[in-house]
Amino acid sequence: MQAPPRFADRAAFDRYAELLDDYLDALRSVGVEPVSSELVPVPVPVPVDVGGGVGGGLDGLIAYCVQPAFDPSWLATNVLCEPGSDVFLAEIVDTTVRTIGPRLGLDAQVSNWARVDDRLVYLDVTTPLMRSDDGSERLDTGIFLASLPWAMRGVVRRFLLSEILSHYYDARAALLDLAGNLVKERLDTHIPSAVALANAYVEPTITEHEARAYYRSDARTWGLLQRIRRVDRGWQKNVRRRVYPFLLPGRIER
Repeated sequence: MQAPPRFADRAAFDRYAELLDDYLDALRSVGVEPVSSELVPVPVPVPVDVGGGVGGGLDGLIAYCVQPAFDPSWLATNVLCEPGSDVFLAEIVDTTVRTIGPRLGLDAQVSNWARVDDRLVYLDVTTPLMRSDDGSERLDTGIFLASLPWAMRGVVRRFLLSEILSHYYDARAALLDLAGNLVKERLDTHIPSAVALANAYVEPTITEHEARAYYRSDARTWGLLQRIRRVDRGWQKNVRRRVYPFLLPGRIER
């Protein structure tokens, strides 16, 4: 996610903190080492339409997830530039398959991993991907939809959110996403290896063409959402003269 979660009150923050702890414990229980993470709340005013707030000026919280800084060479996107790195890629694929299930999800893209003292470490923990027994998301997804314009939130929730989240609970979909995202990371040469490694576990098999086509579709979706956020930021700052309450990334090369 591009912005730290914003909460209307301490109770909402505490629910998220408890879920994050549960997620870290669940990852460890299946052999995934999550990066050391500390959740730090910072009081802020709550805008009218963010996180369920009822008016500006109320005390809300932003949650910052504090993690250790890594040597850039430890990041998987750089490890995969080294000779013989397909062994490392195979470990990511194997860990992904071992982890994902109906109740526990994982975003397996290579940018979410690091190699620390020859150990595989998972970085992207701030969206706890866990489901209840009835299949519903335990995460209050409205926290993250709040960075979209109000008029768009219902549309994204109804037509995109469930599909996006479902990919993280399905090994084939997660590995297809991993293979396709290698295009964005300028690691295209690893796509055949990623596909071959994935096909040892999943059916129907994944093809390189499918991985590239999937990435093009995914890039269009996320690119559109980012453009909508930027337009809303301009509207809020320049027309409504309001402080825009979210951090947005710079232009992403896709």
